[in-house]
Amino acid sequence: EGGSPRRVWGLVVTAGVGGTLVALYAVVTPFVTPALRRVCLPFVPATSTQIQNVLKMLENRSGTVVDIGSGDGRIVIAAAKRGFKAVGYELNPWLVWYSRYRAWRDGVHQNTKFYISDLWKVSFSHYTNVVVFGVPQMMPQLEKKLEEELGCNARIIACRFPFPCWIPDHTTGEGIDTVWAYDLKHSRGCETKILETTPETEF
Repeated sequence: EGGSPRRVWGLVVTAGVGGTLVALYAVVTPFVTPALRRVCLPFVPATSTQIQNVLKMLENRSGTVVDIGSGDGRIVIAAAKRGFKAVGYELNPWLVWYSRYRAWRDGVHQNTKFYISDLWKVSFSHYTNVVVFGVPQMMPQLEKKLEEELGCNARIIACRFPFPCWIPDHTTGEGIDTVWAYDLKHSRGCETKILETTPETEF
């Protein structure tokens, strides 16, 4: 009988340690998993200057804004406050839930949506304004993906790192706050194609 309390305490300690490990796994896994992928998109919060530079590139634009790798949602929320319908895609569920809370807290939850998703498994074909906080090793592959999916009226806004092949139509900021804007109609030569295929008007 003397060993019974000891066994009980042993079970309690084992259960406690096991529960702690499970909780730790649940919290850490969403942050560690992206780092194990071939192309890692780490969470680095946008600075206030970067946000203002992105908003500057969205001036006089219409349509929905999508942030690829939306992190804590600050770009999406800032765009929604400017009157845009804005969407964020983020692999980390904790950041998505926090983004939804921030959007609700700031009163723009009706104009924002956040999805837990891998950017490589999402089609961005119905978006006209795309914001990307990428890393150098992912930019060539992402450039090809967006080239294939987006329409000619799309604008892609890259932060921190530019795309390797496209020539930016607009650039603002400096250092880590630099933002590049690419109008796909220029990258594809859409305007030239339209002129070439437009029939002559008869008078």
